Formats: sequence, C-alpha cells, structure tokens
Amino acid sequence: MNHFEKIQCELRKHPRKWLVTGCAGFIGSNLLEALLKLDQTVVGLDNFATGYQHNLDEVREQVSAMQWARFNFIQGDIRDSSTCKQAVNGGIDHILHQAALGSVPRSLEDPVATNDTNINGFLNMLVASRNAGVKSFVYAASSSTYGDHPALPKVEDRIGKPLSPYALTKYVNELYAEVFARCYGFKTIGLRYFNVFGKRQDPNGAYAAVIPKWIAAMINDKQVTINGDGRTSRDFCFVANAIQANLLAAMAREDRKDQVYNVAVSDVTTLNQLFSYLTRILHANGIEVTREPAHAEFRKGDVMHSQADIRKATRQLGYVPEYRIYAGLEAAMPWYVEQTRKTKVSTNSVPRQHASPVAAEN
Repeated sequence: MNHFEKIQCELRKHPRKWLVTGCAGFIGSNLLEALLKLDQTVVGLDNFATGYQHNLDEVREQVSAMQWARFNFIQGDIRDSSTCKQAVNGGIDHILHQAALGSVPRSLEDPVATNDTNINGFLNMLVASRNAGVKSFVYAASSSTYGDHPALPKVEDRIGKPLSPYALTKYVNELYAEVFARCYGFKTIGLRYFNVFGKRQDPNGAYAAVIPKWIAAMINDKQVTINGDGRTSRDFCFVANAIQANLLAAMAREDRKDQVYNVAVSDVTTLNQLFSYLTRILHANGIEVTREPAHAEFRKGDVMHSQADIRKATRQLGYVPEYRIYAGLEAAMPWYVEQTRKTKVSTNSVPRQHASPVAAEN
C-alpha cells in the first residue's frame, strides 16, 4: 500500500470537513467528487465566474445520495471578505483553495480583474482561514511562476521574472503565504500545477486550455491552429495526479508545510506530439481526424518549454503520479467525446470557426 492509499484509508476511517473554493470549476469539481467518494463532508464556494452548475450536477450523478448529502454549496465571491469568513466557519479542517481567474490572455486583457481575484481574494481566504484556525490550507499555485527562467526541469527554488499579470498574481500568492507563516505561524502549501487536463475542462470560450479545445475542434472537423512551430513543449498532468497531490498536501506533516511543490509528471510533450497523440486516441474512439494543423505566431506571454522536477513532492509528500500524458488522455477521452457531441447537438447551427489555442498555463 503506497502513501496515497494509506491517506485515503485514513480519511475513510476518520472523515474530515473540507472547504473547496472554486468547486464548480474544472479541478475544484474533480476534488469535490474525490472527497465525496471518500465520504468526507465538503463545503463548496464558487461565484460561477469560470465554474458551472453543470459541473456540480455531474458530480451529483457520480456519487451516492448519502455522499451528496454531505455537500453544502455557498454561492459567493472570494473578493468579499464576509463570504470567506462564512465559508471557513463551522469547523472546517482542511481548505483546498482553487478559486482564481486563470489564463495568461485574460490577464493581459484585464489585469485589474485578475489582480482583484487572485491577490485580494487570496488574501481574504488566508485571513479568514488563519482566524478560523483550520488545520491545513492548500492552494493552487502555478508553473507560470517560473517565468523566464530558462533551466529545465523546473526546480521549486529557482524562478525567473513573471511574463504576464497572471503569473505575477500567482507569485504574489506564494509571497503572501510565506509572510503568513513567518508573521502568524499559519503554514500553507502551494501546488504549482503544470498544464492539468481531464474531465470537466471547458472546451469553449476564448481562454479554453489546449487539450479540450483541440479535441472539440478535431471531433467537429475544424482545423487546429498551433501558435508557433509546434516544438513548444509542456509537462501535461492528468487531473487525477492533481487530486492526489492536494490530498497528500492537506494531510502532510507540519514540517512539510510552508512550502511550494511542483505537480506534474516530469515529462516533455511538444504540441506536435500532442496533436499526434490526440489523433491516435480519437481513432481508437471511432473518430478519424483528417485535417492537418495550421501554424500561427507564437503567443505573447507564453514560455517555449516547461517541465517539472517532481522529486521534492515525491520525497516530502509521497506524491507519485499515476498517469502519464498518454494514459491520462486515454482515460479522459470518452468524457471529452461525449461532451463535445452534446455541445455539437445543441449548437449545430453555429458556423464553423478555427480553433487556435496553445498550451494553457496553470
């Protein structure tokens, strides 16, 4: 039995009370589902800015009625300090803070909104959680924090200058977390996500991540446009790995806190390779991809290459990713196909458009 399996057994024997912010979003809803399946009591907070009611509905379909009864939802915004206070009161043991405004392009277009949510909202959650005396606070950090630092793989204690307002906000989160540990003794753990993908990742909208948007385009026989020559690389991480990291971090020993950890696989996948993988896995799911990708200019604010060193998380948290990219894509593809077909049925009158994302940051 590995460390993660032991943690799950411990949680089943002795259930805790959790708060998941951003619970209607992609990673948040997956965390919610995992916790409810472990018979935990969960409070969820979301303002539906980037989350969706249908994600919560889908979680409800995946758990038992008794498990769903352990979930209490609060519709509210982390930018409101009173809402944060309300969410953490009532005996919360562990907080998994996922609420944020993601996307480099969004932050370039509206840095004020990104700052307000990702910094002011984060600070509100820190203050409320410290005052409530919660046992652990785990927050979604980002690989974008590495900025222009050229070394690969990325090691937690060596970062460069931020390349976007989004990256800057995620770095400020880490600084605030460090200050709260030093000044108030409130220790947290930040998880630097590297390009997480999986079910409930929205394929629509201007800021959709590369994998769901490409899959939707390929299924609908639209052309995928790669920003750059396709040799841009990422360390894609299946959402099950991120769930593991969150639970391990929440249950970590005190001397493992006041730290940030990379959450990834430590693989390198180019966008050209990703297109090839998706073509092959779609074929296995009965869908033939006939269009070759087009290429456009490299996107401002992105980095060319990203790969994580995960040895620190493995050594100190017991994190061992269960899925590499291909296995994760195989596991997620039936969900992507089903959801894309549902969307196609409901929007079959919409004219065809080109899909042109590159690998989104986390």
